[in-house]
Amino acid sequence: MSRSTHESTGNPERLLRTEQPEPLDELDYLLITALQTSPRAEWAQIGKVLGVDASTAARRWNRLTEAGHAWLSCYTVAVGPAVPIIAFIEVDCAAGALHEVAAEIADDPHLITIEHVTGARDLILTAAFPDLAMLARYVGFRLGRLPGVSATRSQTATAVHTEGSRWRLDRLDPDSQDLLAKDRMPALPRRGLPAPDALDTQLYLLLSEDFRQPAARLAERLGVSPTTVRRRLDRMHRQDALVYRCEVARHLSGWPISVTLWGVAPAGETSRIAAQLIRMRETRLCASLTGPHNLMLTVWLRSAEDIGAFEARLADRFPELTVADRAVALWQLKIAGHVLDPLGRHIRGVPVTFWEEPEAQQAETDLLTRLRTPRPPSPSPSPSVGGYGHQGARYAP
Repeated sequence: MSRSTHESTGNPERLLRTEQPEPLDELDYLLITALQTSPRAEWAQIGKVLGVDASTAARRWNRLTEAGHAWLSCYTVAVGPAVPIIAFIEVDCAAGALHEVAAEIADDPHLITIEHVTGARDLILTAAFPDLAMLARYVGFRLGRLPGVSATRSQTATAVHTEGSRWRLDRLDPDSQDLLAKDRMPALPRRGLPAPDALDTQLYLLLSEDFRQPAARLAERLGVSPTTVRRRLDRMHRQDALVYRCEVARHLSGWPISVTLWGVAPAGETSRIAAQLIRMRETRLCASLTGPHNLMLTVWLRSAEDIGAFEARLADRFPELTVADRAVALWQLKIAGHVLDPLGRHIRGVPVTFWEEPEAQQAETDLLTRLRTPRPPSPSPSPSVGGYGHQGARYAP
């Protein structure tokens, strides 16, 4: 497989540190919340809301990103004429192979999230595919052939009710949030770009590096006019093609425990339950699934002790919902296309795009060739074997 290399951000020596990060102060939390509320707001606007000047806000943000404590991301999975398939893939690994498998797939561009978790699976992958055929190809000819992968199980989302780009620290008062919230999150699913061309793709890749770059800088790098860039960006925004996110290292967020729950609810109640689940403060992800558990919920909690209390709240509010399984994230190796260290600090970005791999494509082509070629008929059994002959066939009971 040809794998692209992406430069690490910040100080490379940071990638080797394992000590606990320094805690954030209140201005840090306010700044992160402001960028979660309006990721593309001008520094002057953010500074005004926070009560500091623009240069202070920008300088403080640079310090956070250099340390890997917070970062911005931009991605799109809504491209092409059809709504993309969102899949959740559970991976079992052979003993001692988990980290090698994770390192091997970290640059697979369609893997939005990779989590090492407790429980009945080693890794949970959240991935986007243009169709079910590509999902089958990835599971069968990529994951299934990796040394160290012993089993996989896949489910697809019939609906994604909310996802991590909508989660907030909520450190800002309502009036400040209203001043920043001009970039409202579009409804799910996103409409996307029905037919992106090469320039759209190049522009998206530059935005995935830093979507706060001015249009003039983007135009210079693309070799087009700023007017062309602005026109393309306006079209992408009108069609809800881009997802902007501001993330914070989970261990510094005040919500260090990430838990995924699988539940079973009556089919006629799932939409109502999901509509209430996404309003809960802890909810990061809520999706309806095709598998035996028809609801999946990922929440961030303040402590491990809160896991039981949170489930008790679910039982009180939704007695018809049965929590069938749960997993605690040990290491979120990748979130929204960004590779993280064990403490949740940012290492580097991997632009989110649909996956393609010539080796897997060739393996699938070879299999199709075999399937198209009829097998030669088996030789007829000898009349004397097993008493089956022309003198009268015997039938199995």
